[in-house]
Amino acid sequence: MAKSGDIRVTITLECTSCTQDSVYKRFPGISRYTTRKNRRNTPIRWESNKFCPYCYKHTIHGEIKKRD
Repeated sequence: MAKSGDIRVTITLECTSCTQDSVYKRFPGISRYTTRKNRRNTPIRWESNKFCPYCYKHTIHGEIKKRD
């Protein structure tokens, strides 16, 4: 039986270079990925190296706040 506080949460990873370089882009938009993480093992904000289709290269994607 699951407890009331979920240990695994769904997070959104957003491209950090797209948000900084929003002045000039070939296509408007921000690359976002969704994934799950374990809150007990990784309590800090998570960053991962993923491909951004708007930058056409691998960039660092960082965890952002969830909008309800």
